Amino acid sequence: MQDIEDILPDADWRDRYQGEMVTPEPSSLDVSRLLLDHPPAWIRSLMALRNRVVALFGLRTVEMVAGTSAGGFPVLSSTPQRTVLGFDDRHLDFRIVVDLEEKGSRQMVSITTLVRRKNLFGRLYLLVVGPFHRRIVPATMRPFCANVRPVSIGSERVNRPA
Repeated sequence: MQDIEDILPDADWRDRYQGEMVTPEPSSLDVSRLLLDHPPAWIRSLMALRNRVVALFGLRTVEMVAGTSAGGFPVLSSTPQRTVLGFDDRHLDFRIVVDLEEKGSRQMVSITTLVRRKNLFGRLYLLVVGPFHRRIVPATMRPFCANVRPVSIGSERVNRPA
């Protein structure tokens, strides 16, 4: 499997959350769609607000596209163990990496977010979005996962400052 650092070279912001799937799923793409296509209502409202605001700046919105996305994020690659979602925009590039790992009878899922900020607007955007992101990812996982927690990525801090 590709090293996480190679998925988005020069990513300057990253975090990872891990949990145990309550009901195991057959593939990382199935888990991606389960988690991202069914967010809590408050997250759907925040994403709708985000889409309206970023559209004013000519940035990409996140829209549901049947079959080619999970939660409106384009699927860039997928294997049974790893699905990579995301896109590149003017202000930043990002990837959401959903990894599945079997540990005995347990199925662990990790969601890693990688961001490469391109300019001042990308830094400001992440400064605003970061605190929400740190609540959204675990809240998205909790209906389907037990023991959701932040975990480190190699020697990196769990959440790098914006």
